[in-house]
Amino acid sequence: MEGKITLTLTDRKGVIAPGALEARMAQAAPLLEKAVAGDPVYRDFLGWRTVDESAGPERVAFLQQQAARVRADADAFVVIGIGGSNQSSRAAIKALRPAGGPAILWAGNTISAAEMARTLKELDGYASVYIDCIAKNFETLEPGIAFRVLRQYLERRYGEKDAARRIFATGTPGSTLEALCRDNGYTFLTFPERVGGRFSVISDVGLFPMAVAGVDIAALTGGMRAMRDELFAAPAGENMALRYACIRKLLLEAGYDLEMLAFFEPRLDYFAKWWVQTFAESEGKEDTALYPVVASNSEDLHATGQFVQQGSPILFETFLTVAARDASVVLPAETKKDYFDYLTGMDFWDMNDVARRATIAAHSERGIPCLEFTVPAIDEDTLGRLYYFFLFACYLSCMLLGVNPFDQPGVEGYKGYMFKNLGKPGA
Repeated sequence: MEGKITLTLTDRKGVIAPGALEARMAQAAPLLEKAVAGDPVYRDFLGWRTVDESAGPERVAFLQQQAARVRADADAFVVIGIGGSNQSSRAAIKALRPAGGPAILWAGNTISAAEMARTLKELDGYASVYIDCIAKNFETLEPGIAFRVLRQYLERRYGEKDAARRIFATGTPGSTLEALCRDNGYTFLTFPERVGGRFSVISDVGLFPMAVAGVDIAALTGGMRAMRDELFAAPAGENMALRYACIRKLLLEAGYDLEMLAFFEPRLDYFAKWWVQTFAESEGKEDTALYPVVASNSEDLHATGQFVQQGSPILFETFLTVAARDASVVLPAETKKDYFDYLTGMDFWDMNDVARRATIAAHSERGIPCLEFTVPAIDEDTLGRLYYFFLFACYLSCMLLGVNPFDQPGVEGYKGYMFKNLGKPGA
């Protein structure tokens, strides 16, 4: 890959005192050592850490073979899942927009009757439909009920035998989902026991739907390994993930409650949703942590941009900047007077970049701490690096906060009331 991902900090207000970041990184060196080695306290949740345990070259090749079978026949492929079971694959597919292959639809991430009805109606327009239900323990309501509806839809259209070859499911070995697949002839893929949902991009969970869509998952996992090697080799004083985690912790201590991930490429909208889930669900415990929010610019500059510039000083910004000029649209000359002649001949790419630089200048001038990640491009290698970077940085950040990175007890809060009111046995 030409160029590397870099991180810079603009802190005109001096929120972080001189030397404080370096001191905090040195203090956190033992935590970095634990994370690199794999903290034994979390050994049951670190199947993603090496990449190769859950997404080695042989497994990637197997997933590519399975995906090729689907791509050769399918016009539409429905990914059934919620949270970590669909966020990472949707992020990559939306960002990379691979050409060819089946249409990718998303289900099991809502209980909306209107959305399910719309999906079923849309599927009627495709000749050949395949589905993949992703559920670690197959107890989550949304994917469970969506899987039943879509299984029956396929059986009505194609008959049970032909429907069975069109059905994939990704779950934990030994689960009721595996039993369902075994009993009915569905193809079962692995949701590794040592990988939690929001870390599951490094597994069949995230990689198989990407491969069906046409994403080069070998290149993507190659990017993950490259970032793994970079972070594992870098000492505390030079480690970008530790630097990011320590900056976030220092700003939290300074009274900042929100971190806004801002970008000027709408292709990253769903990557941002993945980032939100990763940090919110991992860190949001013990009455602490930053609340992650998103700004998709320049659109959001005309909405939340007003609050950022002049509202309560409760947030800092983390910008994702893409260096590669990967598209070009030049504003043409115009004989009709529309008062934009001063821009004639300029490229949209350049105007977007000017808007980005102006935003960072204006917000940092106001005193908002602004971090900026500059990435070479939006491609498989870079996305793989970003996925691994943020997962590892989140792991470190949770260690700095003193919270478990891998559980989500608060998510269970509403489920007790919901399952009781729905009449689930034992609820």
